[in-house]
Amino acid sequence: MEVKMVAISKSFGTNKVLEGVDFELKSGEIHALMGENGAGKSTLMNILTGLHKRDAGKIYIDGTERYFKNAKEAEEFGLTFIHQEMNTFSNMTVLENMYLNRELKTKFGLLDTKRMAAEALKIFDELHISLALDAQVDTLSVGQQQMLEIAKSLMTNGKVLIMDEPTAALSETEIDNLFKIIRGLKDKGVAIVYISHRMEEIFALCDRITVMRDGISVSLYQISEVDVNQIVHDMVGRDIGDFYPEKNNPIGEVKFEVRNLSSKGGFQDISFSVKEGEILGFSGLMGSGRTEIMRGIFGIDTYDSGDILLNGEKIAIHKPSEAIKKGIGFLTENRKDEGLILDFSLEDNILLPSVDEFSKRGLLEQKTIDDFVELLLKRLTVKAENKEVPASSLSGGNQQKVVLAKWIGIGPQVLILDEPTRGVDVGAKREIYLLMNELAERGVAIIMISSDLPEVMSVSDRIVVVREGQIAGEVVKADASQEKIMNLATGGN
Repeated sequence: MEVKMVAISKSFGTNKVLEGVDFELKSGEIHALMGENGAGKSTLMNILTGLHKRDAGKIYIDGTERYFKNAKEAEEFGLTFIHQEMNTFSNMTVLENMYLNRELKTKFGLLDTKRMAAEALKIFDELHISLALDAQVDTLSVGQQQMLEIAKSLMTNGKVLIMDEPTAALSETEIDNLFKIIRGLKDKGVAIVYISHRMEEIFALCDRITVMRDGISVSLYQISEVDVNQIVHDMVGRDIGDFYPEKNNPIGEVKFEVRNLSSKGGFQDISFSVKEGEILGFSGLMGSGRTEIMRGIFGIDTYDSGDILLNGEKIAIHKPSEAIKKGIGFLTENRKDEGLILDFSLEDNILLPSVDEFSKRGLLEQKTIDDFVELLLKRLTVKAENKEVPASSLSGGNQQKVVLAKWIGIGPQVLILDEPTRGVDVGAKREIYLLMNELAERGVAIIMISSDLPEVMSVSDRIVVVREGQIAGEVVKADASQEKIMNLATGGN
């Protein structure tokens, strides 16, 4: 199936999202679609699959002008869009999610559970993933939910597969398996649109690349004929300098410490410290317990034993509000469900943890609030029409910036960042790194969980490696290598 989109335009109110975008996709090719957050990539694909209606322009499929009324109609025609934010139902089982609205039935009209289970397990086997069919989706990790979404898409035998940041929450092993699947689909003639901010994936996987900037398609290249610098320049309209900015601030005394923290069935005997102005990286395989440790520290989950110290004094944290009062912020990896209230405005989301600071005799000081919110939105270069728009209207990367703004707004002593650059474009990533360095210069102790080894090695002063709920070792930046970290993470020598 071949797709051609010509001069596509789209506005939401007064906000022009697309202005005459051209895009083409050939059968059996993997076509990268890149651009900064808010460039219009997802909107363009939503128009192709019927989720949004275009304002102007034409769409041709196999040479015939064609438009879909909704995503279901597009899927039935052979176009499937795997969105960055999971489209699963958390209170249903894995099997129920796989067959939602396409259940198989026996000749007597009953659900053919046996046949559905057999087909689902066959796809899981192809993907080399292990998911219990009767497991409730809200018990799965973010990475497992992502693999479930991919498995669902493979059931449709589609001719065009659109993937938006498909590897953002996957482990290295899961990524390798996914790439094998994608290449296999390509060999069968399936056309794949691959939206990603990970340059190494684009160059390893894709045939061509279209770059978008500010709602316009600015360039089209064969991957073999372009380099990273040119793509970045096209995306941001300028050279951004060193991708990982240098960190030179002095590191002070121990600010935050955890001693012998344990949670039955989660993690055991966790001890580490982080100093003023230090960025402490946490690395490890998916499911190693990194996130669970931080959720316990912040009071989202409980722990059974151990101590937490801030500035040398033991503190008790049983719920997130207590952590916030102590000046501890936590940017979670799941921004959609835990980081934002999507129906709330940007202002309301940013104010959530710090609203009491702007109250005087029970009344909010609106002028101070306005200045505070505008300052944070400007500092984090959030692309939004204004601070009153709902968080749901923003691109994924801009939503991530709003969550970060929320925690910077509390004036943290300790800031825990779980996958802070997941789904964020290269320009915004560098902005986040610069902001982390700026906070470190102010003496904030930063803990960063990252599955991106180059990132964790380049940004962190020290790296703690977690394996199977325990600390496997610690590496200083000067001695860090991918081999050393992976050996610790996997239990190798």
